[in-house]
Order: sequence, then C-alpha cells, then structure tokens
Amino acid sequence: MIETYKIVRLFALSDKRLTLLTGLRLTEAQKYCQDPETSSSTATRPTLVQLTLEAGPWFDAYYRED
Repeated sequence: MIETYKIVRLFALSDKRLTLLTGLRLTEAQKYCQDPETSSSTATRPTLVQLTLEAGPWFDAYYRED
C-alpha cells in the first residue's frame, strides 16, 4: 500500500485547519510546501495577502493520511 499525504493550511491565531489537497505522494507534498505561496510570510498572490490580513499568519503543511 502506498502512503499518501494531505496538505493542510494551519492558522497561528486560531485552531482552524483547512484541508487543501489529499492523495498526494510524499514528493508531491514536499514540492508543494516548498512554494513560497504556501506561507503568509512569503506569499505575494493578492488573495493570499488578503487572507493574511483577515486571518493572521498561516502556513501549509503536509501530513500522512490515515
């Protein structure tokens, strides 16, 4: 059985978690999280900048799926 991973957006100022993607291989999840757009501290896309203004700091992380 191949292990799969999910991408989850975590928010520093709340317990809110948002699952963005599922069913990824480890290399895909790692590559996704290397993108500067996956963290409020480096994101430049207007929608993500707005998200940071509204929700505070956030970042995307990967977890092995059960």
